[in-house]
Amino acid sequence: MTPLSDRVVIVALIATVALVFALVFWTVKLHPAQDQPLQWRQGPARLHPGAATI
Repeated sequence: MTPLSDRVVIVALIATVALVFALVFWTVKLHPAQDQPLQWRQGPARLHPGAATI
């Protein structure tokens, strides 16, 4: 088996990295992040023991 030339190895590495980035961006585009609703509500402030009062 003959060894691969440097150009072939470099092109293969660049192609692999490009393929990984393309798959990541494609996956993100197909499944965009959904905004989660806020899980808190306005109410009276609770004072914890030892909390400073203003």
